[in-house]
Amino acid sequence: MAASTWSAAVQFDRTLIPPAIIGGFIAIGLIGAGLAVGGGVVNANTGNRQVTVRGVAERNVTADLAILSLRFTVAGEELPAVQAQIDGDLGKVRAFLRAQGYGDDIVSVGRLEVTDTQAQSYAPSPGTPHFVVAQSVTVRTTDVARVAQTERALNDLVRQGVLLDFTAPTYVFTKLNDVRPEMIAEATASARSGAEQFAKDSGAPLGPIKQATQGSFEILAREDVDTESTSLDKRVRVVATVTYQLR
Repeated sequence: MAASTWSAAVQFDRTLIPPAIIGGFIAIGLIGAGLAVGGGVVNANTGNRQVTVRGVAERNVTADLAILSLRFTVAGEELPAVQAQIDGDLGKVRAFLRAQGYGDDIVSVGRLEVTDTQAQSYAPSPGTPHFVVAQSVTVRTTDVARVAQTERALNDLVRQGVLLDFTAPTYVFTKLNDVRPEMIAEATASARSGAEQFAKDSGAPLGPIKQATQGSFEILAREDVDTESTSLDKRVRVVATVTYQLR
């Protein structure tokens, strides 16, 4: 009897509620349902967890190709005399390089450069020689250690009266393809190690790779105080960016 009385009371009280208020209750219920559905979507997105890490691999290498460029000049008032002197200096340079152990097959002579300072559009400074002649010689060799020794011996040419416009040798590492596969593997392993640590700290098992990107290989001077092109000892570096799924 009490139960039926309660049911009747509810029905009786509902008849006392204006329709507008009943509609408001229904709208509130729908809004609540919408929030619940929205929360479900958010939870689904957060369930799709992933971690992106970077792995670095570095390796010390030594250049295997050296390029030594020697440029020398002669200046004077009479072109034939200047040309004769530059030819003499070229002979001295060739003899010097042979004494250093370089065969003629790896020594190339550049084109002769002749400057007539009197033919310039602007007037030369007083005392400027009429003619300036320059000649260049280039050695290209895989004997990089020999080039390093030759660089220290260039004073011998200066003592012979050769006016050198000297630039440091260029050292090149040409065997990048030989180290590329192992370095990519090292960078990927480094990335996985970081991802495993992250997964361990977050308490989520590490899943498969979702995306991986390999950065460009960089060849740097081994010591930061040097420039890469003139450094015999170099450092190769690559970065791999890997995204892992978290289960």
